[in-house]
Amino acid sequence: MALYLIGDVQGCDSALQRLLAEIAFSPSRDTLYLLGDLVNRGPDSAGVLRRLMALGASAQCLLGNHDLHLLAVAHGVRKAGRSDTLDGVLHAPDRAAMLAWLCQQRLAIHHTVDCKDYLMVHAGVLPQWTAAQTMGLAAEVESVLRGLDLNDFLHQMYGNEPAQWRDDLSGAPRLRCIINALTRIRFCTPQGEMEFDAKGLTADSAPAGYLPWFDAPGRKTASSIVAFGHWSTLGWLDRPDLLSLDSGCVWGGALSALRLAGAPAGGQPQTLIQVPCDAAQKPGN
Repeated sequence: MALYLIGDVQGCDSALQRLLAEIAFSPSRDTLYLLGDLVNRGPDSAGVLRRLMALGASAQCLLGNHDLHLLAVAHGVRKAGRSDTLDGVLHAPDRAAMLAWLCQQRLAIHHTVDCKDYLMVHAGVLPQWTAAQTMGLAAEVESVLRGLDLNDFLHQMYGNEPAQWRDDLSGAPRLRCIINALTRIRFCTPQGEMEFDAKGLTADSAPAGYLPWFDAPGRKTASSIVAFGHWSTLGWLDRPDLLSLDSGCVWGGALSALRLAGAPAGGQPQTLIQVPCDAAQKPGN
């Protein structure tokens, strides 16, 4: 049985198909962990969703900011942007099934592989959060996404405040802060105040007073390996405590899969597999 992490697909279904062929993926044997941003910007978001839905439990998916944006557009909370490529989902005969499936996906996954502790999120975590706390906070949002108050919540989901976590946050501000950390964060202060204005920056070009979230001193998830996507200008990053898997497929880069376990005889236990994408767009957020 092989386990794979896969970075941001963003509607690039043909690249996903080629990547699954490259790794000889078998849904009866292997498991995929997709790190969010399944849809948007690429040419076939509906194809991606249908493919993942058909894989059942062998595809464990996280929600990214683009996936939440699709839900907001579908519920009339936001208008589609000029760069959005969501019509294939929004006007599909199986639209309701795809949106319902999306609402059942996760905001964080915690899994142990070969005695190594992996915390999977789309964008990042705040330095004050432990892995266990991250899972609990993610579950709060997941419960709302699957509940009867989804439409009301989506109307309150957007905004950059509160920019810093407090344990006494409640209601929409609490859920918004959790979502912003898990699906949008790149930079924060050493105290965990998030920054959302900077776009397209590399890790060494942080705005004054900020640093990459994963370099915040005393980060409480440092004992886990945090696997994430979201940051295409960061690209593939392999550190003892970090795995960054967004290699910019939709912007003309590659779609990446990292095999965590199940290497063939004689193979490396952790192997990066990439396929080039056939889309090339201007980088965004």
